Amino acid sequence: MDFIGAKSFAKVLDNGVQAIEEVNRLRSSGYTKDEIYVISHDQDREERITEAANSNEVGLHEEGLFGAIANLFRSRGDALRSKITSLGFSQAEAGFYEKELDRGKVLVIAKRRPE
Repeated sequence: MDFIGAKSFAKVLDNGVQAIEEVNRLRSSGYTKDEIYVISHDQDREERITEAANSNEVGLHEEGLFGAIANLFRSRGDALRSKITSLGFSQAEAGFYEKELDRGKVLVIAKRRPE
């Protein structure tokens, strides 16, 4: 499932290689490193793919201070849903994507920065 809105795009992929290819495709279409995020249920896997793809991590800028601190105390699933909603997706969409991440998929999100 792909979601294309005015500001956000998300794609569920089967593995890290496909995620890196998607990041490269998004870059070639005009997105910058700071506008592309890779999310995985396994945090180590997420960090490896993010580094290999040279993409951005969802952090303080996207979640805000309260959200980032709250994620320290949340389950991984709750933290993932919070990160996804911080990028402009609804709770229902975040729930769908988190279930896909539970199945071992990788999520690539591109979000345009306000100009």
